[in-house]
Amino acid sequence: MNKIMADPVVTHRGTIYPWHCDHMGHMNVMWYVGKFDEATWHLLASAGLTGKRMREEGIAMVAVEQRIEYKRELLAGDLITIRSWFQEVREKANEETGEIAARTFLTGVCLDAKTRKAKPLLADVRERIVITFTERAHDQESRGLRKQEAQ
Repeated sequence: MNKIMADPVVTHRGTIYPWHCDHMGHMNVMWYVGKFDEATWHLLASAGLTGKRMREEGIAMVAVEQRIEYKRELLAGDLITIRSWFQEVREKANEETGEIAARTFLTGVCLDAKTRKAKPLLADVRERIVITFTERAHDQESRGLRKQEAQ
């Protein structure tokens, strides 16, 4: 297993609408999962694993574990950006303040869409993930930078 360190990629930008909010006045927990899920599709596509390709090649990606840390409230009118990378960690921050509002840790598995059995990630996709994000980590280290958290 390769450790992948990289700069996050912007995978979602959005706004918190009043209908996202619950009786407490902040975004309800059910909307966090949906927004993180939308970001996941963009992250997979950035590695060459689009929905079209999965359908054509008979594979699927499924979430097998997800944990969300709620760091601060999001309110109607807040602008959000989700930054993702292949390291099982995604963050969402408030666009206006830069504060992290939530973090999710997700583990995914590649499946054969027909048999629903786990299968290896497509070699070119795995290679693209490892090469692209390992190069970014190397570039950061050579500049003496270490990214701990996206803001």
